[in-house]
Amino acid sequence: MNTLNVDVAVIGAGTAGLAAYRAAVAQGKRTLLIEGGPYGTTCARVGCMPSKLLIVASDAAHALAAAPAFGVHPGPVRIDGAAVMARVRRERDRFVGFVLDSVEAIPAADKLRGHARFTGPQTLQVDDHSSVQASRIVIATGSTPTRLPVLAAAGPGVISSDAIFELADLPASMAVIGTGVIGLELGQAMARLGVRVAFFARGGSLAQLSDPQVLHAATRTLGTELDLRFQQVIVAAVEQDGAVLLSTRDAAGTARQETFALVLEAAGRTPNLHDIGIAHSGLVLDAAGIPVYDPHTMQCGTSHIFLAGDADNDRAVLPEAADEGKIAGDNAGRYPDVRPGLRRTALTIAFTEPQIASVGASYRALCAEGKPKFALGMVSFENQGRSRVMLQNHGMLRVYAEYGSGRFLGAEMIGPRAEHLAHLLAWACQARMTVDQMLEMPFYHPVVEEGVRTALRALHAELARDAADRVMAPDAPGV
Repeated sequence: MNTLNVDVAVIGAGTAGLAAYRAAVAQGKRTLLIEGGPYGTTCARVGCMPSKLLIVASDAAHALAAAPAFGVHPGPVRIDGAAVMARVRRERDRFVGFVLDSVEAIPAADKLRGHARFTGPQTLQVDDHSSVQASRIVIATGSTPTRLPVLAAAGPGVISSDAIFELADLPASMAVIGTGVIGLELGQAMARLGVRVAFFARGGSLAQLSDPQVLHAATRTLGTELDLRFQQVIVAAVEQDGAVLLSTRDAAGTARQETFALVLEAAGRTPNLHDIGIAHSGLVLDAAGIPVYDPHTMQCGTSHIFLAGDADNDRAVLPEAADEGKIAGDNAGRYPDVRPGLRRTALTIAFTEPQIASVGASYRALCAEGKPKFALGMVSFENQGRSRVMLQNHGMLRVYAEYGSGRFLGAEMIGPRAEHLAHLLAWACQARMTVDQMLEMPFYHPVVEEGVRTALRALHAELARDAADRVMAPDAPGV
């Protein structure tokens, strides 16, 4: 048995783990990076990048289908599914290669392959070959797609988002279980590439939306193109002649059976904490089995253990994983001198068409019990100039601000170029700008961003009405 003594042990070499390793090394600490699976990060291998490769292929197909509305009539269109998937894998492998190059540059003495398990608060067993004694530990074990027991008997026709990019060709049909970001992105892409796709959701949500009016606009907009089935219970799934026979029941109790070539499980992701001996770590766990931690320092309680990335089940997106990893690594390196790190304004984007984005405080968070009343403004993109020019005039933006100070708090939206609108609003939110300050910024013409100005003007008017009401109140000073 090989025995290693290190200052910092990082469990997991994904985005968060790599960031934590680099930060701890920058503190001058002897740091060991432990990885039990393939190198390459979730984003590069099975997430952000391959999904966007599939989406841009579907965008090309959709552009041809939409061209006649502009008076442009392309010839016969043929989608070569095998070529689509081959490009996805080829470019995906290129992105993974960049990550592998960075891992290769890490000194061999700082890397250990194998599955790590806690055997005590400061000891790890790695497979059957190594014991690691670490003064500080960073848990950055990532997550895996959630598997639904009801689909377990349906055979190889049930796949996860981690496996979809290994398909040699496009399937004839696909059921998507879940209408979160992953399910919507992959399902719409497949539908635009000619696959018959149906979406099944337990409730009525789409992506990360919590604003009821934006959610309604999203349901109406995407529902004109996609087969969205809400309030659905998956009753059973069985393998049948190389396909999957899916049995479902809707809210009215109506049962239905339908056969799909593939069923995509997209019902969320589960933190990889179940098989790392977390009970031996001495950490306090919440009801979901996640160590209780400080999101500003990533420290678990007052311990020497830090948590980062998808393993904490919070903001499961790459920029957050990188930030959390850096904070965790910094603090592991300087422990016990633990300091708050930079947490940026929340920003989540679904690369559907139209795109869906959330910035800053969500509608749900602002409506939580005990929260003060907040102001709202909105714009519909249906008659927004540039959006109509592009024939992408669908969706809605709702913006939120604080009464009194006028400070911008957040936004939810579905609309054209939402990824860019969301970045503008996220920067304003992080800069703690007021609505008046945002309206002083330049807006060109004709651009989609003018829709942001329209929403902010409505928000400004709501804030002004509140100020006027308070001045005219019977008990106001001077009245």
